[in-house]
Amino acid sequence: MTPLLVAFIAVCESVGVGLVGMVVLRLLRKYPVGYSLVAVIIITVYAINTSALTVVLVARSAQLPADLLLAVVLIAGAVAIGVGLVLGRSVMNGSRQLTDATRSLGQRYRFQQPADLPSAEFAELAQELRTTSDKLAESRRREQAMDASRRRLVAWISHDLRSPLARLRAVTESIEDGVVDDLPDYCRKIRGDTEVLSEMVDDLFELSRIQSGTLRLAPRMVALDDLISDEVAALEVVAGDRGISLRARTIEPIVVNVDDRAFTRVFNNLLGNAIRYAPEGSTVTVDIRAVAGWAAVAVSDECGGIPEGDLASVFDMGWRGEDRRTRGSSGGGLGLAIVQGLVQAHNGNVSVRNVPGGCCFEVRLPLPAA
Repeated sequence: MTPLLVAFIAVCESVGVGLVGMVVLRLLRKYPVGYSLVAVIIITVYAINTSALTVVLVARSAQLPADLLLAVVLIAGAVAIGVGLVLGRSVMNGSRQLTDATRSLGQRYRFQQPADLPSAEFAELAQELRTTSDKLAESRRREQAMDASRRRLVAWISHDLRSPLARLRAVTESIEDGVVDDLPDYCRKIRGDTEVLSEMVDDLFELSRIQSGTLRLAPRMVALDDLISDEVAALEVVAGDRGISLRARTIEPIVVNVDDRAFTRVFNNLLGNAIRYAPEGSTVTVDIRAVAGWAAVAVSDECGGIPEGDLASVFDMGWRGEDRRTRGSSGGGLGLAIVQGLVQAHNGNVSVRNVPGGCCFEVRLPLPAA
């Protein structure tokens, strides 16, 4: 047997062991990377030993010279080491892919997870990076939505301030010029405009406290049905002036732990909106029920409903429906944003949905533990 043939056999054995090692590494992808590294070392040593053993056995039978035997062993060993390096590179390749994908996260705010990672650690790290990427994308989306809400709020506040300020200027100029025929009437107009401005300032201040986390609540056990009944009674005159029937339909006696001042404002805003935008001759209804550990308060009206595309934006700061623009109403679109902030401060949630003929706002609060 010639030395070249012996070397060829040894090299083939090293390559064959390397191919088996690639299969082993693929099977170890679901396990920690330490398993793969140990496998690379074992496969490399096994490839070297297998080649050396083959050369020794063949050389003994063929009585090859020692220098040729050494040369063949060195060649087979070099091939075995090369096989080990290739296998080790395949393990470390996953780290490079993960590094490149992580670098792209900072550039595109989106993590593209590598398809073929060599170990469980890399796969787990990739999953965590993917989760972080999704959170960053959601945070960026919320930030953009908040910026849009702020711009919309500034535009509406500027619009709403312009009208009462212009009226106040006109009235005061008329008084200064001495052309006022009915001074009490002019005083009533001044008071009305100042009340509008005061309400806007109060809303801005309340929303600022909610968003900055400085809102201070004083929760206590409150009969929710009594709180709603008081608000319904207080707004019945306003509803009657607009030709609206305000009715408490299903009222269950429920006690919740809330700040009654804050929730007086919540229900005042919801009922006030329903009365303001319901058509004349329609009915606004209130329901209070206990549902699966929650106290649910639903305010329904017959306004015709909210466009489906706007339902997700109803509680955004500064949002207004298109019909509000034509009605010339004031307030900056803060009422529902305040409602949501106050309800969430009590670990509750508020939602809106369309119902036949109108829409329904529902506030849910956790019931006290028995």
